[in-house]
Amino acid sequence: MRAAPLRALAGGALMARFFGDHPPRVMALHGWGRESTDFTEVLDGLAAVAPDLPGFGSSPPPDGVWGADEYAQRVIAVLDEIPSPVLVLGHSFGGRVAVCLAARRPDLVSGLILTGAPLVGGVPRSRPRRAYRLIRWGHRRGLISDERMESLKRRHGSSDYRTARGVMRDVLVKVVNESYESQLDALSLPVHLVWGAQDTEVPVERARQAYRRLRESGCQVWLREVDGAGHDLPLSRPDILREAIRRMLEGTGP
Repeated sequence: MRAAPLRALAGGALMARFFGDHPPRVMALHGWGRESTDFTEVLDGLAAVAPDLPGFGSSPPPDGVWGADEYAQRVIAVLDEIPSPVLVLGHSFGGRVAVCLAARRPDLVSGLILTGAPLVGGVPRSRPRRAYRLIRWGHRRGLISDERMESLKRRHGSSDYRTARGVMRDVLVKVVNESYESQLDALSLPVHLVWGAQDTEVPVERARQAYRRLRESGCQVWLREVDGAGHDLPLSRPDILREAIRRMLEGTGP
């Protein structure tokens, strides 16, 4: 299936793909290291838009060390150019941005579909080994070269960290240390959590925690666990997400 062509939005700050008829009724936000083409099968034939978030795909990187809220503010600039509100589908990192967007500007969002998004219940990060901490200490004092420090970071960092370049590495560090409980508590719109039951990157228990928190705050929320599916539902089970979109747009819920 051929991807939709790209269009410049927000003065060229974002590139986005438009699907189906206009104006869009759905916006899809991709995960870290991904791009708008992930949603080609999900959105084919629907009235939808999927931007390349700053620093990914064809969109230029941010001009500073952004967190999910700054990304949400950039997306708001896109929504100011199209009729809204829209249903927002967020995968993984895009789910972080979607929650910040909905909490900041609920007038622009009719509902959320979130999949594989690390929102609550993060696993505590282990402290780096003493030897690495000593080397990092030496680097800060000019005793260890930048090249040596970079080599160690690549060896010990996650795959996302190793592949990130320039400002995007600092963005990643900031984002992975964020939490979104206050944004979840502020939501008053419908939320559908659609999770791969075998997601090893963001286990389904974290979706259950988000579900419970949203229910306790009085939000209308549903959780669907997809057997046999992992983290990348937009690619592995686009049919499930299309069905979730259809039901949300019809107002019937899952």
